[in-house]
Amino acid sequence: MIGAKDQIDKLLVQKYAMEKVDNSSLTTLVDSNKMLETITDYADMQRNMLALNARLQNVCSAINAKSAIYVNRRRVSQPTR
Repeated sequence: MIGAKDQIDKLLVQKYAMEKVDNSSLTTLVDSNKMLETITDYADMQRNMLALNARLQNVCSAINAKSAIYVNRRRVSQPTR
């Protein structure tokens, strides 16, 4: 649902409906291309960290599997002699 849900929301909408915002000063402070490059670099770094984490988990699992000691145990369902 779009719009005010209660009396407080309705009053806030009425108060700020006519406000004018000047974002031109903000757009001149931050270069949009530089911001996009920064976001792309961060996303690439995050992707590399996820891949590295997956590889580390695989290595740790392999090490744990190789170092595990398996004990031969009789099954409970087999009759004993």
